[in-house]
Amino acid sequence: MESSLDTRIVHSFQENASDIGNESAPSYQTSSFSFASLEELEKYFKLYQGDSANRASQPGNAVIDELGQAVAMLEGAPAGVAAATGTSAVLTGIMATVSAGDHIIAAEDIFGGTYRLLSQELKHFGVETTFISFHDLEAVRKAIRPNTRLLYSETVTNPFLRVEDIDGVVQIAKENGLLTMIDNLYATPYLSQPFKKGVDLVVHSSAKFIGGHSDAAAGVLAGSEPLIQKVREKIVNIGAQLSPFEAWMTCRGIKTLGLRMEKQTTNAQVLADALMGNPLVSRVYYPEFVSKRGNGAVITIELMDQCDIHRFFSSLNWVKIVPSFAGVETTVSYPLGTSHRALSPEMQRKIGITKQVVRITLGIENSKDIIEQFEAALRQSAE
Repeated sequence: MESSLDTRIVHSFQENASDIGNESAPSYQTSSFSFASLEELEKYFKLYQGDSANRASQPGNAVIDELGQAVAMLEGAPAGVAAATGTSAVLTGIMATVSAGDHIIAAEDIFGGTYRLLSQELKHFGVETTFISFHDLEAVRKAIRPNTRLLYSETVTNPFLRVEDIDGVVQIAKENGLLTMIDNLYATPYLSQPFKKGVDLVVHSSAKFIGGHSDAAAGVLAGSEPLIQKVREKIVNIGAQLSPFEAWMTCRGIKTLGLRMEKQTTNAQVLADALMGNPLVSRVYYPEFVSKRGNGAVITIELMDQCDIHRFFSSLNWVKIVPSFAGVETTVSYPLGTSHRALSPEMQRKIGITKQVVRITLGIENSKDIIEQFEAALRQSAE
């Protein structure tokens, strides 16, 4: 009998191969291992890399492999691999799916860092990306070229929280022989499992909700074994391996993913409802339906013109101003000055990034305290 998702989150790690059981995933804090014979060396490579003739030259550390496998299990995918950061996970996933001369179609309202990677860095390697609104999937169909290889989007986009039509994207890809890659950072496997809908590669910046405590940088990809093996080789080839300690910290954080997301999504819904009626907020962006478990832990708001954005941020008291998000504390971020600052002014205007836009990530504090804090900051910003 299959366990519920909440139980699988807590028990998402495999049994250690040693004779002594471990309550948590063991960490081998070493950059390399020693072996008594060539036979032991070969056994080790096969354990972590399989029998592929094209396997990477350096196999992983046990706890790093545990992280990839744990996220893959939660996503319902057969294989997973961890990388040094979320950006390196996105990059190596793309490298495993496209080559020089290929074309990518990406949603235009994705995370600013990914937009920069696709628009600026990949073109140096002969890969072109077309950014288009995925609101109109017929427009996505029309953008497909003979050399198109990949459709890229996010389960819930950043920062305006548009819920992607994953079924529609997958259908277009399959009809045209394309691969799909979805960033599931916002929803996490707790709310959405894109692989089960036919997505080829699911990527996470697991420094965010997966790890959950703002203390470890990591990225994870989940997908089929052949595709993940290609990603694994790219990770080693470009030196994007995750450190054992970062992997261990992230593994520790996963165990409370269910508890954290339940509380954070509840807090987000309560705050979104409160701010929708606030006369100093011109618009609240919060999804209406991500899953039956909730709609996510992030809200984006746009302040009325009479609100001074600097006074708003300086009046937030214990709510931290950060460029990132997804720890257990409630935080705010300024997309115009952080995640989307490198976009051209034209693109910022096109997707709606203005000086009055604020992204809020809910923590696990008391919801009444959170509401009072934001209402007070809004009042002070308009004085």
